[in-house]
Amino acid sequence: MSWFYLLIAGLMEVGWAVGLKYTEGFTRLWPSVLTSVAIVASMVFLALALRTLPMGTAYAVWTGIGTLGTVALGILLFNEPSDLLRLACIGLILVGIIGLKLVSGH
Repeated sequence: MSWFYLLIAGLMEVGWAVGLKYTEGFTRLWPSVLTSVAIVASMVFLALALRTLPMGTAYAVWTGIGTLGTVALGILLFNEPSDLLRLACIGLILVGIIGLKLVSGH
């Protein structure tokens, strides 16, 4: 169950990271409210995952999921660069997440 909590925490991190763009510096009410809810939810689910997962592993995977999702949505929604070298570097983060899952023993 901890890995499921960690996945939800990572997805919520993507939500708040992308949501920050829509808040326009927290000047728009509803995007700001939704972003704030996503921040709290991300922390709650990360805390639940940390009950049984090693802190370093959980934190690395949480930020990795957030990075992957935020980069993907940045490319799709905001026309951010998607050159081969950038995608290859993001791929290395994905390999790291998978590796941490495989060696965690949980």
